[in-house]
Amino acid sequence: MSAVLGKKAGKKSVDHVKISREFIADEPHIAFHDKRLWTLRTLRDGQANAIPEWEELRVLASGIKEHTLTHLADYLEEFERNATANGVTVHWAKDAAEHNRIVHEILAARNVDTLVKSKSMLTEECEMRPYLEARGITVVETDLGERIQQLDDEPPTHIVVPAVHKLATDVAEVFADTIGTDRNNADPHYLAEGMRQDTRPYFLKAGAGMTGANFAVAETGTVVTCTNEGNADLSGNVPPLYIASIGIEKIIPKMEHLGVFIRMLSRSALGSPITQYTSHFRGPRDGGESHYILVDNGRSERLAMDDFWYSLKCIRCGACMNTCPVYRRSGGLSYGGVYAGPIGAIINPTFDLKKYSALPFASTLNGSCTNVCPVKINIHEQIYKWRQIVVEQGEVSFVKKEAMKMAGKVLADPKRYRQWTAGTNKALAGLPRSFLYNPFNAWGKQRELPEPPKQTFHQWYAANRQAKEEGEQ
Repeated sequence: MSAVLGKKAGKKSVDHVKISREFIADEPHIAFHDKRLWTLRTLRDGQANAIPEWEELRVLASGIKEHTLTHLADYLEEFERNATANGVTVHWAKDAAEHNRIVHEILAARNVDTLVKSKSMLTEECEMRPYLEARGITVVETDLGERIQQLDDEPPTHIVVPAVHKLATDVAEVFADTIGTDRNNADPHYLAEGMRQDTRPYFLKAGAGMTGANFAVAETGTVVTCTNEGNADLSGNVPPLYIASIGIEKIIPKMEHLGVFIRMLSRSALGSPITQYTSHFRGPRDGGESHYILVDNGRSERLAMDDFWYSLKCIRCGACMNTCPVYRRSGGLSYGGVYAGPIGAIINPTFDLKKYSALPFASTLNGSCTNVCPVKINIHEQIYKWRQIVVEQGEVSFVKKEAMKMAGKVLADPKRYRQWTAGTNKALAGLPRSFLYNPFNAWGKQRELPEPPKQTFHQWYAANRQAKEEGEQ
């Protein structure tokens, strides 16, 4: 690895375990969250298994991304040329501060005081909404999940389904307090209609609309968004001014490559064949204007990191989150950043290693995230590599550091390991529960330890196989 990003002093580290406790303690919410996300994972599997060439598509998608990232400067310049030829004004932002400044300058120059926008993880990453609101501009999230989170003053907890941790009754409470719906009516159709009626007037009076970008095609200078609610189409077409916020890693070379990713995105995210709306923004409408902002914000530095540049392949499908047993049981807010789950565990430390040093340890390293990733990012391997870096940088607690040293000595010595295992099994069988389940034993929280076996595998093998095999030789 050639660099480690974000060694910022003074930032308080995110305590994933501590923050997740409140979510874990609420059984109805955690049960719903776990079941809902596993349902998405199951639906994803059904869609993937129905396509014989699914694995071939994964290889192809990964290859396209790798090629693009290794020729990124060329494709970004091609995209700028073609977008400019289409009548779009293209801006470049090196970081979040510059992105926000550019957006504000565009809006202020046209006296825009209301901005409608569709879901965009990049604008969340840049903390654009509070920046604009502090300067007198009203920003209205038009995606249902994002709007719920905005009204509840919470960040999104999932890349695709931002309010997945909330029950319908939670939404009813939020909407009753903010947009005046019936507090006692938690019917999803009623709540969706309530949000629709509240939001539609903003589309008509907004001076500007904004979207993110799922893909940006260098060959045509086109921005492509994938939504199920049509809010990106309204945000991008109803107001006279359109702004697209684009992470530089969203570039793909040609329109023919787009079909590969469109086939995989919704199947991986929601287990559906395609999103309801796949919209192409190519140039301004008559009498309107379009602006594209290409944003780096640490991506170039990550591209130079030997072990972590692969994360730039991410198409933000959330499949890794849906399959992750830790994320499903701890909730997105516990990760303390814009990106939660396995992808957050490898992206967030590139922004601020100290703040997010705990996230690489919020994993079982089971590899399921890697197995479902449509662009074959080696997520669990990157999580393991981040753990090594966190230890090297001294960002682990004294207790964890000493426990790892002790474990290393035991695991490095087969004889010592066998003695320790046999002794531990005997101790577990006889120790009182108060010794095992107490505040000092993290493994005893929220779980029962398994019944210790009567024999270790090594003991069983010596008694049943070793003598027989030696006699046959």
